[in-house]
Amino acid sequence: MSPRPTSPARPLLPGVLAPDFSLHSTPDQQISLSDFRGRPVVLVFYPADWSPVCGDQVSVYNELHTEFERYHAQLLGISVDGVWCHLAFAEHRKLHFPLLADFEPKGAVARSYGVYREHEGYCERALFVVDAEGRVAWSYVSPLGVNPGAEGVLEALEALQAPIHLNISPEVSP
Repeated sequence: MSPRPTSPARPLLPGVLAPDFSLHSTPDQQISLSDFRGRPVVLVFYPADWSPVCGDQVSVYNELHTEFERYHAQLLGISVDGVWCHLAFAEHRKLHFPLLADFEPKGAVARSYGVYREHEGYCERALFVVDAEGRVAWSYVSPLGVNPGAEGVLEALEALQAPIHLNISPEVSP
């Protein structure tokens, strides 16, 4: 039997209102995207705890947590693994940001962001920067076997901080 083809990801594009969600960070606590309205949020969708590339990816973000704080950005990791798996993984990696369980219904949040791999049962390695008003400011889907690093995320956060310059020409009198 040949493997089923995977549909290409169709991540939400900049300007779209980011779907709100509430996911478990611990067995008895939930975190919602709307909890962070008024500040940028970085959503890190990744396939699975304990995989080598995922471990490297979250470690990079963990090392850069002060950079994210500089932009007042909240980092949230999301995968379809359960909360107990997330807690063990976060403790092992000494993570400074929450991991959220998109566990039941499996992949519902990843689907709403266009990054769930239906045939495989896990999400893409995808990044989203959501602005303070709750709109997607930047999105990127990386190949599964490639750690996307943090450069694109940091550039997107920097762009959110940049002052808006209006190009207004002075009136010319006759």
